[in-house]
Amino acid sequence: MELEVLKQDKTDVGSYFVSNYPPFSAWSAAHLPEVERRLQEPASNPPPLGLYLHIPFCRKRCKFCYFRVYTDKNANDVERYLDALTREVALYADLPRLRGRQFEFVYFGGGTPSFLSEKQLNGLIERINRHWRWDAAREVTFECEPGTLKKPKLQAIRDIGVTRLSLGVEHFDDDILELNGRAHRSAEIYRAYDWVREVGFPQVNIDLIAGLVGETEERWQATVERALAFQPDSLTIYQLELPHNAVFSREAKSGQSPTVATWPQKRAWVNYAFERFLAGGYEVSSGYTLVKPSERSSFVYRDALWHGADMVGTGVASFSHVGGVHYQNLDRWEEYLAAIDAGTLPLARALPLTDRQALIRELILQLKLGRIESTYFAEKFGTDVHGTFREAWDALAAEGYARMENGTIHLTRDGLLRVDGLLPRFFESQFQNVRYT
Repeated sequence: MELEVLKQDKTDVGSYFVSNYPPFSAWSAAHLPEVERRLQEPASNPPPLGLYLHIPFCRKRCKFCYFRVYTDKNANDVERYLDALTREVALYADLPRLRGRQFEFVYFGGGTPSFLSEKQLNGLIERINRHWRWDAAREVTFECEPGTLKKPKLQAIRDIGVTRLSLGVEHFDDDILELNGRAHRSAEIYRAYDWVREVGFPQVNIDLIAGLVGETEERWQATVERALAFQPDSLTIYQLELPHNAVFSREAKSGQSPTVATWPQKRAWVNYAFERFLAGGYEVSSGYTLVKPSERSSFVYRDALWHGADMVGTGVASFSHVGGVHYQNLDRWEEYLAAIDAGTLPLARALPLTDRQALIRELILQLKLGRIESTYFAEKFGTDVHGTFREAWDALAAEGYARMENGTIHLTRDGLLRVDGLLPRFFESQFQNVRYT
């Protein structure tokens, strides 16, 4: 059964993007003692480890945004937060489960990490390095908003070891950028991209969103052509949703419904982009991503997480997965800072996973790649995923969304374009019809 939000063609209020399992609504403060217990246990044969740093500042809040971000903080507020972020990293660095482990990947997310000045960024990294370095990381990703960039800042970002720069373009049409509350305009995209290439990042990703308010066939096709002309190392395309706490969603609930494209239209637009980039020599890497085949086309962060890696999420409202337990930080500014000031981890809610939930989590996340390798699950979990979930696979095949070939389950293009709506079919019964967030 598909997510409720995708059952109808209309884009209604609700989250469709599945980023974890079990759903966040099942997490609670009652499970926090289990987080603390497992962090105190030394890890035996631990999986790869990643670090997520949440930089929650933006010049302007996008009308479709549902992340914990702030647009009203001054320089002193930013410095106070960065100091807290550093101290949170220090708290983790000496815990028995994490002590001495090296990072496989590091991810600066937001908000807008490039909101930080060169001085703020260099100060943050210098302080973090006193406690935990990422010299051995295979990938360091940094999200950027085009209008916050200058060439010296980009050089500073490269100098801290960033290997993958992700540029939040979203669209090239200025009217659409304005309608959707984006802070930048197209001229800033072109200027920033020239600097990005001059500085020479090993991998450059561009984000687009299909179905922004004001979108038309002509405008979308023009945006895809401009993105293709940039020849990025990878392209990530999301389909606009209306999560409950976004500006557009609040307007919709009050009867001022924004005109958002239907799900079939959004899937058609993403498919158009796929076709244009495939014709340009790219390959489909997931339901959202195309890559230019090269040694620079890997996604260490994504692939590690989708194969069960540990990740320490730092910053207000950040999510973590360590030692088989999901947990999230406090999501209010003062509460987060107060916890750090008290010398404690700023934990809010958690959920330890059963063995079956760990299996389902990896299954649904890897299905976003468009294929499932049965041997992987047989070796890691001792489970025949085709037999265990036969009813779901048979239904997907009958509906034209999946096929089986030599032990590998493949999604068709139509299945891949709607993959998030298919994933709840694999959820345990108690999570089938609950609010995801």
